[in-house]
Amino acid sequence: MVHIDEAAIAAVGRLFKDQVPENSVVLDLMSSWRSHWPADHAKKRMVGLGLNQVEMQENPDLDESVVHDVNVNPVLPFDDESFDAVLITVSAQYLTKPIETFKQVSRILRPGGVFIVSFSNRMFPTKAVLIWRNSTDRGRIDLVGTYMEAAENFEGIEASFVNADTSPPDDPIYAVFSRKAHAG
Repeated sequence: MVHIDEAAIAAVGRLFKDQVPENSVVLDLMSSWRSHWPADHAKKRMVGLGLNQVEMQENPDLDESVVHDVNVNPVLPFDDESFDAVLITVSAQYLTKPIETFKQVSRILRPGGVFIVSFSNRMFPTKAVLIWRNSTDRGRIDLVGTYMEAAENFEGIEASFVNADTSPPDDPIYAVFSRKAHAG
């Protein structure tokens, strides 16, 4: 099951290819059936962290998976500076502790590592947090950027309407991305 259409999935894959260096160690945070990783972009390893082990076992991009609910416990079960990239794809709207979770992302990213939060205008309204449901697409971009700022230690925060050339009719894909600051 996918939450965005094929063209939007391709746009997410291009974003990953553009922003994440080849042979990176990647965390797919809030992972599920698919990570939308581009097949022609080499990765060293991809770990999925999500709620459903069965779904993650079906994900062809994952090399390993961890069942963990960041809304219950935002502390990520990984060592400091253990990932080159962290991705949240079409799931940020469900975070109940986004700043705490983003602080953890900063902790586990290596200096210079990329953090990409991508999303569409689709959601499960009964699961999405109220501020997300009540925001416009532009407001959601600002909200994710604010989460990154509040988490601190992220620099070069940028936002993009990833597939503006094909949406509509394709599902819109927005992204907010940044890099972990280098020490000193």
